[in-house]
Amino acid sequence: MIGQSVGAYTNATHGMTLAAVSLPYYRYILPYGVQKFKRFAVNVWDVDTEGKTDEQIAKEGLNAMEAWMKELGLVMNISDLGATEDMLKGIADGTIILPGGYKVLEHDEIVKILKESL
Repeated sequence: MIGQSVGAYTNATHGMTLAAVSLPYYRYILPYGVQKFKRFAVNVWDVDTEGKTDEQIAKEGLNAMEAWMKELGLVMNISDLGATEDMLKGIADGTIILPGGYKVLEHDEIVKILKESL
């Protein structure tokens, strides 16, 4: 839902906003779903697990995803979509917080993720 709100402020497409906010969001929630992120790293990115903690494996998977997204030429920052720091509170205010997932985000956490997305 963070991406939806970014799109409302920037008129960017849904896919563009998802690309720009997904990695900061995933990195923020990683500690709450480390086993799923580990599975993603191993099954999708073929990350070698030997001698690594679950968190290291999970982070390596997100790094592989980031490299792939850059290779595709995807927009990686909401600032590239026209978002500015002045918009972040409004974008966070417009983000519908849904129950479920690895962690239900609070408003200040959404702002933090948006700052990382700039």
